Amino acid sequence: MSRSPVVEAEPAPGQGETVPSVGVAIVSWNVRELVLRCLATVLASPDVGKVVVVDNDSADGTADAVRAQFPDVTVIANRDNRGFAAANNQAFRALGDALPYTLILNPDTELVGDPIPVLRASLESRPKLGGVGPRLRYGDGSVQSSRRRFPTVAAALTESTPFEWHWPAHPIARRMRMDDVPDDAPQTVDWLNGAAILFRRAALEEVGGFDEGYFLYSEELDLCRRLAEAGWTMGFEPAAEVLHLEGKSSEQVVCERHVNFLRSRVRYVRRFHGRAAAVLVRAAVCAMYGLEWAFEAVKWLVGHKRAMRRERMTCYGRVVREV
Repeated sequence: MSRSPVVEAEPAPGQGETVPSVGVAIVSWNVRELVLRCLATVLASPDVGKVVVVDNDSADGTADAVRAQFPDVTVIANRDNRGFAAANNQAFRALGDALPYTLILNPDTELVGDPIPVLRASLESRPKLGGVGPRLRYGDGSVQSSRRRFPTVAAALTESTPFEWHWPAHPIARRMRMDDVPDDAPQTVDWLNGAAILFRRAALEEVGGFDEGYFLYSEELDLCRRLAEAGWTMGFEPAAEVLHLEGKSSEQVVCERHVNFLRSRVRYVRRFHGRAAAVLVRAAVCAMYGLEWAFEAVKWLVGHKRAMRRERMTCYGRVVREV
């Protein structure tokens, strides 16, 4: 007996298709090739509905290159460098409120596979989760620490200062970086490295996005602290992974990186720990950098790598004057 041919039913319209639910915000500065690589991985995700790149007055043709290679991406080309916080807020406004989730990405990141559905599922399953971050990996594949507890004043005095240069594994830093908690399972954290965070759009709107008083650094810390005060939590999802080459913009201006980081940290401490704590942190940081300046001056006097010593003295002097 002959068999009738098997006819597969066609899916109903929209069935089995991913409806885009994520808008992506990327802020760039003089990292054209990295932005293009990042966008190629982002646009491969069916969850992505709209992408906005805000370019902070790059001199390497980033804006034109993005427009040429990715015509569907919205490009905002600033005529000056407005900083990370202000530029991200520009992107948030350009994305609008049609999509329920907003992914912020540094331009030196690349999605590993497609982590967005995993991050989105975390937000969908936990209504009070304001944002969730993936596991970050350096370019060589090693894990980059990205989970954090809110910093105490002691942490503000030591993190990324000469104190930590000379004692990188001190217990204050280890506690803030959650080295005492395994990172192999989803968990609630205080805040996350801002290289890659998927936010609930409603949470961002409730707290007003980033505080534009931060030019660079601590803006994601401040945002997560305000989200916590508004009743939101933050999550870490290690099943989602993002490659982060880290610091490819800021390494072009090393001295400004020191100044911006410490200015932002003092601003954060003043806001959440009070004026007296901020005065203490600023004074201690300036004292540490003053000592480093003196050490470099001695080495310069004895003729040891004078060009490098002079450069460091100039930078440390700027920190003391400008923080």
